[in-house]
Amino acid sequence: MEEMPLSALFEHAWKIHSMASESGVDQETLRKGCKALQQCEEMISKLGLFSANETKEDISTTNLKYLLAPFYLAELIEKVSQDDRIQVLKVSQGKLKEFISFCEAMDLVPEEELETFVQQRPNSLADQRAKKIARFRRQKDAELKLQDIKERKERRGRSAKAAALSTPIEVGEEDMIDDDGEEEREAWLTTISLAICKAIDLLEMQKKEEEMLCAVKEKQLQEGDKAIAQAVLDERNKIAEAWHRNAAIQARFTKPAEPITCATFAQDVVEGRAKVSQAHEHKHQPFIFGPTSLVGGRFTSERERMTAQVFQPGHRYICFPS
Repeated sequence: MEEMPLSALFEHAWKIHSMASESGVDQETLRKGCKALQQCEEMISKLGLFSANETKEDISTTNLKYLLAPFYLAELIEKVSQDDRIQVLKVSQGKLKEFISFCEAMDLVPEEELETFVQQRPNSLADQRAKKIARFRRQKDAELKLQDIKERKERRGRSAKAAALSTPIEVGEEDMIDDDGEEEREAWLTTISLAICKAIDLLEMQKKEEEMLCAVKEKQLQEGDKAIAQAVLDERNKIAEAWHRNAAIQARFTKPAEPITCATFAQDVVEGRAKVSQAHEHKHQPFIFGPTSLVGGRFTSERERMTAQVFQPGHRYICFPS
């Protein structure tokens, strides 16, 4: 397909577009049509068929049809099935705007539609309705005109075929054949006018669809954040409940430690010299104040016993009057 000339490539893409518009095609065929039209656009650009300072009168009849490439591509892209629908709409809208902008430069867009395209939407609902009605009438007129051209061409073709079978072409009948060129130009200009009406309608519908999808996506994101926060809270509650439940179960089978009533042992536990479980093994030794030789030793005499007694905190002196 890459080696096909522009005319054959466009014809191939146009057939896919026609089938997609009339009866529908599978996704693979749609993608092939999109690829063919993209190649058409690249070739049109390389060949320099159109210029920004040209008008429709400057474009040859043969090249008029190539103006429709971005419009056909936009319609095919819009039918592509993809998870990110918003992205599909954005790409399609880009091609529609490109088509309308170029037709505007070629002086092909009606004056009443230019305001709608520039301002994106009319100022009021009444203006919207009036413009839609006018666009609908132009679209119907274009369709009727194309049908009339098609019927005239078919009648002329049948007449020419019948005449060729009976008599050769005589002088003066060449003008009838030359009319085909003017008729073809009229047909393509009418097709472009019809495409402009469809492009503006499709652009408006896609914008509304995009706004709706963006609103739904925003709502889903907000609800998703709430759901995540709630899930975190639920998980924390489950952990706390499990901890309390396990603690309650263990409490039924666990004997609480005996309270520590000895200050000395409590200090040993705090400083790591003993364990709580060793409380029952602790032998309380009362503090004995006094000389080192008396602490922890036996009293060998009455004097030593009295000395030790004097140094104890509870000892009181009793003074007798002289």
